[in-house]
Amino acid sequence: MSRATLITTAIAAAVVLAASPGHAQKKYGPGASDTEIKIGQTMPYSGPASAYGAIGKAEAAYFKMVNEEKGGINGRKVNFISLDDGYSPPKTVEQVRRLVEEDQVLATFQTLGTPSNTAIHKYMNAKKVPQLFVATGATKWGDPKNFPWTMGWQPNYQAEAKIYIKYIRDNIPNAKIGMLIQNDDYGKDYLVGVNDALGEKDKAMLVKVVTYEVTDPTIDSQIIDLKASGANVFINITTPKFATMAIRKAYDIDWHPTQFLNNVSTSVGSVLTPAGLEKAKGVITIQYYKDPTDPKWKDEPDFKQWQAWMKKYNPDANAEDGFNAYGYAAAATLEQALRQCGDDLTRENVMKQAANLKDVKIPMLQPGVLVNTSPTDFYPIEQGVLSKFNGTTWETFGPVVSASNS
Repeated sequence: MSRATLITTAIAAAVVLAASPGHAQKKYGPGASDTEIKIGQTMPYSGPASAYGAIGKAEAAYFKMVNEEKGGINGRKVNFISLDDGYSPPKTVEQVRRLVEEDQVLATFQTLGTPSNTAIHKYMNAKKVPQLFVATGATKWGDPKNFPWTMGWQPNYQAEAKIYIKYIRDNIPNAKIGMLIQNDDYGKDYLVGVNDALGEKDKAMLVKVVTYEVTDPTIDSQIIDLKASGANVFINITTPKFATMAIRKAYDIDWHPTQFLNNVSTSVGSVLTPAGLEKAKGVITIQYYKDPTDPKWKDEPDFKQWQAWMKKYNPDANAEDGFNAYGYAAAATLEQALRQCGDDLTRENVMKQAANLKDVKIPMLQPGVLVNTSPTDFYPIEQGVLSKFNGTTWETFGPVVSASNS
């Protein structure tokens, strides 16, 4: 065979190889290769919101399970880098810049906190890096027109607030509402939802709004002010540390309003138990994932799998802490989106697939709660069930409600 023939044959073979499905479809962006998918995260493992650190640990444990038991995702191991930001926005900026510019992650996932995500919102979109399934329900995470690289995960705060107002209207005559909110975008988002739901007609129902700073050592004075306002309904918009304080203080000063607690602070293990289970009795929330303390899930296949996973991969965690169920479900959602990417692991395709989740049933979500997204809908979860704490566990009541239609 002549040299020219050999060269021609080699070129032809290369063309065939490149055109074959196993090779032509492989596309990689930063943080992806034949063997690895690099995902970044910031989480408050220290600071005033450190109870949420359980979420990051659960997600790391989930990806360890995926790597060991499933061989990774589409044959690639997940390299999950989770950094502490102390719930401090400047620290979040510093850590996320490291993840994007030094570690070269494919995407960030579940960066926690409204103020923290706000601090990196424009940066992530300017860099065109997926800011995916953020661990905050702020309404602004569902704005694909202006921020196409950012997507929420849990029900948004304004919709949650509207569900509570609907319940109050239907069930509590002569309601006088007092609110405690964190003094930042997180707390103000709920307040917008409450005011929108009340409208001009019923705005007088909101008799008092008090705020706190994440650096405050106590919120005793705020709870005393709310009681003095004559409020018989308490909408408690706080992160775990302050939720515990608020529930305990209200009970201790003999103030017993109908209390609504935002769903980001409903963990029995890390919020209600420190407050005192009896003191939390009667509190109402909206739930979209299964609470680990609820005995009705004990025979459900996904709950049994979660328990087995906890024992094997997350054994030091509190089995009564709902944040472990939250982290498990969120990580399963990312796994689904990445599996849909196939061999096209570019940042553009990650966002495309995240925006193409259709009636996905995620383990540990409440029955009837499905994950749905589209290029114009960046709110994956828009359903939930009202629940009341009975002194031991959360009990759901009523049908699945759609946060988007409340």
